[in-house]
Amino acid sequence: MLAGNLRGSTGFGRATLSFMTGEGRVVMQVYCRIEVVVDDPVAVAEQAVQTLREAGIDWSAERDTLEEAVAEIREDLSQALASLVEPDRMLQGVLKTQVRGGRWWAEPGAPAERFTPGFGEPDSPPSRPVP
Repeated sequence: MLAGNLRGSTGFGRATLSFMTGEGRVVMQVYCRIEVVVDDPVAVAEQAVQTLREAGIDWSAERDTLEEAVAEIREDLSQALASLVEPDRMLQGVLKTQVRGGRWWAEPGAPAERFTPGFGEPDSPPSRPVP
């Protein structure tokens, strides 16, 4: 299996072909770390602001006002970038799948130890070279 090959022998559990019997629903967890180089932080912030303005949020039910949220996004590149991530699009067009939720964030600098390539120990080589 591709996922098993990408992880190497990390000891993580995996869904094998036994799920193909059609015996009910299988819930999977997808873990991902993406490195993004931002050449124009202002452009990222403005895209995030535009997306926020077009989101159709009922601001009367929110803690902040639209303008407070816009100001916060313009001041925080990590928040602006994270707000542009759309997990629902990851499996868009894949029949019989549903993204039920998740947690994501952005932060500057080197990857956190728990998110090293291959999800191995921080000093171990990645199980798959990153191009």
